Amino acid sequence: MADVADGDAYVELSREQWRDRRKNTPLTLTEVELAELRGVDDPIDLAEVTDIYLPLTRLLNLHFTGSRQRSAAVGAFLGESASPLPYVLGIAGSVAVGKSTTARLLHTLLARWPEHPRVDLITTDSFLYPNKVLEERGIMHRKGFPESYDRRALVRFVAAVKAGNPAVDAPVYSHLEYDIVPGAVQTVRRPDILIVEGLNVLQPAPPASLAVCDYFDFSIYVDARVEDIRNWYVDRFHKLRRTAFADPKSYFNHIAALSHEEATSFAENVWRDINERNLIENIAPTRGRAGLILRKGPDHSVRHVRLRRT
Repeated sequence: MADVADGDAYVELSREQWRDRRKNTPLTLTEVELAELRGVDDPIDLAEVTDIYLPLTRLLNLHFTGSRQRSAAVGAFLGESASPLPYVLGIAGSVAVGKSTTARLLHTLLARWPEHPRVDLITTDSFLYPNKVLEERGIMHRKGFPESYDRRALVRFVAAVKAGNPAVDAPVYSHLEYDIVPGAVQTVRRPDILIVEGLNVLQPAPPASLAVCDYFDFSIYVDARVEDIRNWYVDRFHKLRRTAFADPKSYFNHIAALSHEEATSFAENVWRDINERNLIENIAPTRGRAGLILRKGPDHSVRHVRLRRT
């Protein structure tokens, strides 16, 4: 039996209970493909995909089908025969918790279901204000906090996709240059499913406004203990220092020359002063708004899943 938690709002399932919900969902991913989707220093393997992500894609497919049926029912009532509107999935969680890997995996796996072959993925990094704007506003040190995003532009983008617009453009963010790429766009063309991944996608809206999550059909929060995420962040920082940061074009190229001890101290300070603060003040409080919570253990594997009943 699954355990009921949080005043019956969620049902909690152990890894074993969740794995049993896979039923006959086929594994359509190879080890080579998984290696390309895996995040930096993320140890996810095909067993994790089989136990956690195949049941999740089955749930999402059922939810997608139900959403299409409800939309068709409303259309029939109104006497309309318009094409089905895109299904929007939000994925939230801390820096270094693995939400980007989750988003890329679902992007790939969901596109292999015959019901929804057109799946697009957008990250809210694309809606960060350019560094010049952040510097002018004196909030460069708060990059990733809610105020560092062009919230209105993000909401307009998702609203336009959800409305079925044939082509909607989003800005492009470069992690190498740590900034928005001037003039570059990612065009989303009426997908079956749009995945929106980011730190603050479950943030409520200011009064008399709409939030991006108001357009979500379903949402996922990737969760773990703060201490574990801190360790993952520091480990990932060292991996990036040896790889991406070594690129002369990298915004963080100066960090590549630091000693291991200096880099560890730098990473721990950044985590404490920026990422942990953002997590505790802004990100974690939105966890209870998610439709599903993936709770990870110290080894990055999902130990428990909480599914909202209502």
